Amino acid sequence: MACAGAGLKGLLCMDTKKSKRSKKKEKKNRGRGMWKAFLVTLVVTLLAGAGVLILILQTGEGGDIPEQRQEVSEIVKVEKEDIPAESLERKAKSAEAETADSSEGAEKSEDLEEADDGFDQSGCIRDAGGRILEKKQMTEGDEATLLFAGDILFDDGYAVMGAARQRGGIRACFSEETLGEMEGADIFMLNNEFTYTDRGEPTPEKMFTFRAKPENVAMLHELGVDIVSLANNHAYDYGEISLLDSLEALEGIDMPYVGAGRNLAEASEAVYFHAGNQKIAFLSGTQIERLTPPDTKGATENAPGVFRCLTEKEIFTKIAEAEQNSDFVVVYVHWGTEKTDELDWAQPGMAKELAQAGADLIIGDHPHVLQEIANVDGVPTIYSVGNYWFNSSTINTCLVKVKVKDGEMQSFQFIPALQSNCYTQILSGAEKEAVLNYMRTISTTVTIDGDGYVTF
Repeated sequence: MACAGAGLKGLLCMDTKKSKRSKKKEKKNRGRGMWKAFLVTLVVTLLAGAGVLILILQTGEGGDIPEQRQEVSEIVKVEKEDIPAESLERKAKSAEAETADSSEGAEKSEDLEEADDGFDQSGCIRDAGGRILEKKQMTEGDEATLLFAGDILFDDGYAVMGAARQRGGIRACFSEETLGEMEGADIFMLNNEFTYTDRGEPTPEKMFTFRAKPENVAMLHELGVDIVSLANNHAYDYGEISLLDSLEALEGIDMPYVGAGRNLAEASEAVYFHAGNQKIAFLSGTQIERLTPPDTKGATENAPGVFRCLTEKEIFTKIAEAEQNSDFVVVYVHWGTEKTDELDWAQPGMAKELAQAGADLIIGDHPHVLQEIANVDGVPTIYSVGNYWFNSSTINTCLVKVKVKDGEMQSFQFIPALQSNCYTQILSGAEKEAVLNYMRTISTTVTIDGDGYVTF
């Protein structure tokens, strides 16, 4: 990953992360080396034993073995002299290839055994309730493409869903190019800023409360979504029952989620994707609301809620655990002040702590508008990706595309888009350049080229 503008501290931070990953890989390789040595020794021992057994059977007495060995050696010598040199060379190369294939096959077998351990037929590891905790995601090669967007809303009482119904479906609310990016990504993540329920009562005195019909959850698959964040200030809009119904709806379509749960252990749990020959962790937390107590309840040891991280410190422990258990850690965090591109008092300090805890990428949301892209202690960060498909307002938004290989970020691309009249589309030409220029103005620690690629 390019590090222009990162500074010495950022470079050291990145070197430390690479060092940790190198140690993990060295440990794994050592294990494979020991396994290969064991296999070779076992094969040689078995072959030698088989040879002795054959000779014993042929002679009938163990005392004749040395003489019989000599006779066999002479036969082999005669046969070898009758074989053309060219043929011998081919046989030697073939033997070498078989040995190499055998070693490679043993290694692949080991990898397959390791990868399949605990996975069901759909390629998932689940908890006792069926929630997906790990998932195999097929990729074309060793590189995984991650895609991120902001807030969506499937509440039939608002304009976006009215537009979707009128236009014939949710896909009619996105341009073809936009849908192509969403479906083409290996892992596409966004913020599920509402509940899936037809029960409960709205939170008293809360200005906006959102709930979608439980069957609307299927629209996530229509949009190519692979994982959602529930760590937001609308996950509890119709009370505890609405959150529980949301969890059940998502689990019912095998949609992984992070940032909320039936208790704190579930809400704080990471979800892992095996993609591109690497393991990628996703976590999500929320600082919103900042009321005491908040309307959106934080999960406790025995009660449902969201994973809070305003003053709570558990998220740093969870990031550190995820770093040890994966090759790349994504933290999707709900923070900031609505409708302003200025960072609030809590965001920079929190970002630094997330980076120091072990995050490799920080994606922010909640302000409903775009906020700056920054290098935070060597960790690529976008403080807010804005709305994505949330209302009828005309507002700049984006997709963030990140490519990861061998646990290292290969590229970070900011893709300008526009939400307008309940329709989201990727921008081009002068409109695209205008958004890129705006992001350059507010993002002072990075450089952004004409295609949106960011150098940190």
